[in-house]
Parts: sequence; structure tokens; C-alpha cells
Amino acid sequence: MAKPVTVTYEVWATKEATALAVARLFATKVEEAAAKRGVARVAVSGGSTPQATFALLADPAGPFAATVPWDKLQLYWVDERCVGPEHPESNYGVCRELLLSKVPLPAENVFRMEGELDPEEAANRYESVLRNSMKLEGAESPAFDLLLLGMGPDGHTASLFPHTEALEVLNRLVIANHVPQKETWRITLTWPVINQASEVVFAIEGAGKADVLAEVLVGPRDIERLPSQLIRPSNGKLLFLLDEAAAAKLPEASQMFGSEDGGRRVGVLEI
Repeated sequence: MAKPVTVTYEVWATKEATALAVARLFATKVEEAAAKRGVARVAVSGGSTPQATFALLADPAGPFAATVPWDKLQLYWVDERCVGPEHPESNYGVCRELLLSKVPLPAENVFRMEGELDPEEAANRYESVLRNSMKLEGAESPAFDLLLLGMGPDGHTASLFPHTEALEVLNRLVIANHVPQKETWRITLTWPVINQASEVVFAIEGAGKADVLAEVLVGPRDIERLPSQLIRPSNGKLLFLLDEAAAAKLPEASQMFGSEDGGRRVGVLEI
């Protein structure tokens, strides 16, 4: 039987407040890891919430651009579409436009997935990138300081889609995953790698995610249909940053915090 995982979910009034909470967490984790080890390793995903977060982090008038130790950050990707970096659907391309082009993050510290290559080649190359940049040996897995995830309305996360082969892979760091329902390929970290991160965070917003989020967290276990249920970090902790609309079907978050925290509510459950 799987070890219990404690889920903490912070509920914010708006999607803007949720994006700000993600940005604040990003900055804090980078600062903490850089101070402790001289390097911070973060893996990011695509989607609308990360886009808003990237813009907040890069805003020269905001609280983050001048304080994050960008030269100590190593930035990786959780997954990528099989398109080139100039394509509007490229996760890397969006991040480059909103964040990388505006902050002093050294180019050699940016490790993108090469979506323009053959998917299998891209996956193999990214696995080598992880092993080389993190100096991994044998079966050693990456240990990101922060790994940011989203969740699709079908219950997928990263590019771990329902009923796809990626859900069965245990012995790889990165794989090419064929997604028949989208008639495409994706490149993705495998779920065992995601579960080794020091901090795994789902950032989810919108009423369209409320039903599936409730199914993932409080419904029956069905990982083939709801791959997000595979995310059970080895440290036993999982954080969700949500807006009110996404959290609508979860048990009431009863722990209240004041206006200095944006009026967030916090709930805890065990899965």
C-alpha cells in the first residue's frame, strides 16, 4: 500500500492572487536553495497560470525581478510539445518571451526540451542533459528544489495523459509519450522523477478544473483515467495553490489567514 501523502491546499480569491502565490513560492525556493547549496534547480510546466507567474517574476516594478538570484538558478522543463521553440505552443518559447528575455538568467543555466527533434531523440537527449548537468550516477534520480505542475480537465499532469504508455514507465527519467486523444507526441519527465522533487506544487485555476480536482484528491484511485493521482512525492508532502473556482468541490478549507496574505484559506487532507 502506498505511503500516505499530506496534501495542503491554499485557496486564493482570484486567479491573479494564485499566480502571485506561485511567484512568491518560486522566488522563496530559489533564494533558499541558492543560499544553502549555491544553486537552485526548478522545473516548470506550460499553461495559463505559469504564464501569469512568469510575467510577475519578470516585472521590473515588482518584488521579484531584482531579488531572485537569477545567476544561481538552473531552469528545466517538466514537459514539452513536439514543436520548435518559435512555435506559439512551445512551453519553452512562452517562458522565453515572458521571463527569460527579461531577467539576467544565464543562457547556460537554461535547459530546454528540444521539441523540434524526433520525440524519442528529444527524450533521450533531455535524459542526458539531466544526468550531465546534475552529475547523476547509475539509477540516481534528479532532485529538483521546486517542480511546478498544472492539471488538465481530463486529469492529466505534465504530459502524463490518461491511458497512455507513459503511466507504466518506471525506469526512465524522460520519455516520448504518444497521446492518441490529441493525435500528437509529447516529451515528459516520468512520474517517479516528479515524485523525487523536494517541493511539488500544483497551480490550478478556474471552474473547469473543479470536478476533476475533487476526483483526483477525494475520489477513488484510478490512475489510468486520472494520471495526476500518480503524483505522490517521496517526502510525503504535496502542495496545491488554487483559486476559489478550482477549489469549489473540495472539502471546505477552514484555516483562515488575513488580508496580508491575500485572504487565503488553507485546507489539509491525507491521500
